[in-house]
Amino acid sequence: MEKLVVTLKCPHCKKSLMNENVQLNDFESIKVTIKYHDSEGDIYLSAVYGCYDIISRIDVPEEELVLFFCPECKSSLMLEKTCDECDAPLASIELKTGGRVQICSRRGCRYHAIDYSDPSQKISALYTAFEVFADPKHKKKN
Repeated sequence: MEKLVVTLKCPHCKKSLMNENVQLNDFESIKVTIKYHDSEGDIYLSAVYGCYDIISRIDVPEEELVLFFCPECKSSLMLEKTCDECDAPLASIELKTGGRVQICSRRGCRYHAIDYSDPSQKISALYTAFEVFADPKHKKKN
């Protein structure tokens, strides 16, 4: 089964949040800055959509909330919108191909969603993520 790997950038400064120096699940990670109480530091998220693996030096207990920021321009990535599952604030990060990934700020909540303002972005992203569909010459190997 193909993995959907997202490539993200800051919605404010437009700089890439991808970090090739820290690998998670055999792909470059997504680097963002988090704040939890008096602690602030970088966290590396898996770029595989649906995977919740992280690397962080900040210990955030389950159910606690964090704030997300761009590590480059320091702008907040938080939305006024809340999670459909636990009502915590959502963070929003821009997809390189258009659209946004929204993730819950509560440690342990598995809510995340890809949001496209333009329906054609959904189709384009699907073909980009799963190039196998875009190639009519591709034949499934048995």
